[in-house]
Amino acid sequence: MSNESLFKPFSLKSLNIKNRIVMAPMTRSFSPGGVPTPEVAAYYRRRAEGEVGLILSEGTVIDRPASSNDGSVPHFYGDAALKGWKQVIDGVHAGGGLMGPQIWHMGIMDNHPSGWLPPTTFEGPSGLNRPGFNNGNTMTDADIADTIAAFGRAAADAKRLGFDCVEIHGAHGYLIDQFFWEGTNERTDSFGGKTLAERSRFAIEVIKEVRRAVGEDFAVIIRLSQFKPSAYTNKLAATPEEMEQWLTPMADAGVDIFHCSQRRFWEPEFEGSDLNFAGWAKKVTGKATITVGSVGLTGEFLAAFAGESSAPSSLDELLRRMDRGDFDLVGVGRAILADPNWTEKVKNHRTADLKGFSKEALGQLL
Repeated sequence: MSNESLFKPFSLKSLNIKNRIVMAPMTRSFSPGGVPTPEVAAYYRRRAEGEVGLILSEGTVIDRPASSNDGSVPHFYGDAALKGWKQVIDGVHAGGGLMGPQIWHMGIMDNHPSGWLPPTTFEGPSGLNRPGFNNGNTMTDADIADTIAAFGRAAADAKRLGFDCVEIHGAHGYLIDQFFWEGTNERTDSFGGKTLAERSRFAIEVIKEVRRAVGEDFAVIIRLSQFKPSAYTNKLAATPEEMEQWLTPMADAGVDIFHCSQRRFWEPEFEGSDLNFAGWAKKVTGKATITVGSVGLTGEFLAAFAGESSAPSSLDELLRRMDRGDFDLVGVGRAILADPNWTEKVKNHRTADLKGFSKEALGQLL
């Protein structure tokens, strides 16, 4: 199939992207003390030079004492870390790319295998990071208010440093997602509730504060997932109607683009339609969407972290859905992590030169 649709420009507010390829966020843990190094900056610049249209950073944590469980995950606060991120965005722009940071609070986490711990106890909506596993504090109203403000400060810093957009991490069982899920949100106040729409209040307040901090013309993305790392088959929204009730208030609060995380992009979200998560999100909100999930590879990403390798795979099904208008942008993770020139190779039909992915790629900044 023609790959022309992947290489059309895309414009929305502060974004004027030369193609539809987005480097998906992938935790790398190469920022000692939370400070991105020159090697991190060079890693992202190589992807820009390899013709990735939009780079979304690895998750970078906001200014809360227990926002991270890993001492080498980057911060998006503090003079040293922000100076490091300034080097990153300047390098990406010099390489011809665009970039947004993915701002993040992990919420309640398992303790890191390294033994590193944050200075205070993990925090979340109800102390849980999965049903029956309590490893932190239930957030007070003051904790929630300060966290919302910290998301806003991070977004404002992203704009001030020269980034082109900002992404809020609301997926994969981290803090915002812990508020969404009834399995981890047992609150009985206004940040809890029996319905997904009620449990979305925290996310909506974060989005409103981010939008206030960056103004109307700066693109705001949120990454969401139905599945949880502890519950692969989970669906927050079990029907299209529930998805509309979940996503529409977030769109109204200020989201421009929904980044719809799936393990495999080709899997339908609901019975009776082959639309995937990104396809349904676009259908029910009218907003732009990013699809993601094993694009260009045979295996899915959670298995990759367990050591499973993946080989290059056809893009024909992706292109069929894109040509149909199901989504606007395509997130590519492991394929670009393993090969900074993946986008350029696809553009020039150099499919024989595409690389697979192995767990060894996770241990270095290629």
